[in-house]
Amino acid sequence: MGLPAGHVTEVPDLGRTAQLKALGNGVVPQQAIAALQHLNRDRGAGQLRRSA
Repeated sequence: MGLPAGHVTEVPDLGRTAQLKALGNGVVPQQAIAALQHLNRDRGAGQLRRSA
């Protein structure tokens, strides 16, 4: 998810539920960056695609 190994999983006394809560929406920024990069590539090539 773009985080260093053990970022949450190696925290002492932090259970699985607390780990997931700490991560929250941590993956969302990476997804947004990938989407914008994809759109910019398409726009640069003059091939803006529309989804059905």
